[in-house]
Amino acid sequence: MGIINQLIGIPELASEHGELVDLMLEVVHWFMLLLFVGWSIFFFYVLIRYHRSNNKVANYEGVTGHASTHLEIGVVIVEAILLLGFAFPLWAQRVDQVPVGDDVVKVRAVGEKFAWSFHYPGPDGVFGLVDHHLISGTNPVGLDKEDPNAADDFIARNELVLPLGKKVVISITSKDVIHNLALVPMRISHDATPGVTTTIWFKPTKMSSPEGWDIICGQLCGPGHALMKAKLHVRTPDAYAEWFKENSPTPAAPAAEATESAAQ
Repeated sequence: MGIINQLIGIPELASEHGELVDLMLEVVHWFMLLLFVGWSIFFFYVLIRYHRSNNKVANYEGVTGHASTHLEIGVVIVEAILLLGFAFPLWAQRVDQVPVGDDVVKVRAVGEKFAWSFHYPGPDGVFGLVDHHLISGTNPVGLDKEDPNAADDFIARNELVLPLGKKVVISITSKDVIHNLALVPMRISHDATPGVTTTIWFKPTKMSSPEGWDIICGQLCGPGHALMKAKLHVRTPDAYAEWFKENSPTPAAPAAEATESAAQ
């Protein structure tokens, strides 16, 4: 963590890609500090140099040198380096290189006024179908219980639990207005937009405390916006597997199998 990041009290880092985010933030802060000091010196120089007591007659010729032009070009170059060298590659990696495979943890995050529902696909790793017509107080994501793939799915309300050291892919959407899933320790966030599903991914590298980290909504979404909080917990793979097993419902046995078991 850089000097300025420490001074401003940046939250703790808990993701693999977050180091690059913090590095970019540190460079931007130093760049802004340099600009602040430089322009402040120039401002006071102009106040003194061109005070009316030193200049009885107005000068309509103005500045004839090219120092200011060179300075502006330098600022543009630095900003281009920050965008092309840090921001764009980091964003492209988060958007275009979404991991796949059986080892990837998949979650659906559904925002609403004023709560988060986290939909886990269950042991089969396949999300059940969802339908907004099926949304109710007991079915906050509209899970189609008739779909076989939905039999082992489960919903965690306002609690996102993830394993340490595993790649996590979160699909984000909203049921009503625009929200924003902000996972500050993971250095990632994204808008939750009604009718649109977007994807983020990261790899947790640090366990949370028992209390977990706050998940906040990064978009002003209504009078209860400040109360729209959830918890992010990062646990060991074994602890996560145990939690996952405890929350996964056991699919009902097919009728034929149930009859055979009863006969035995």
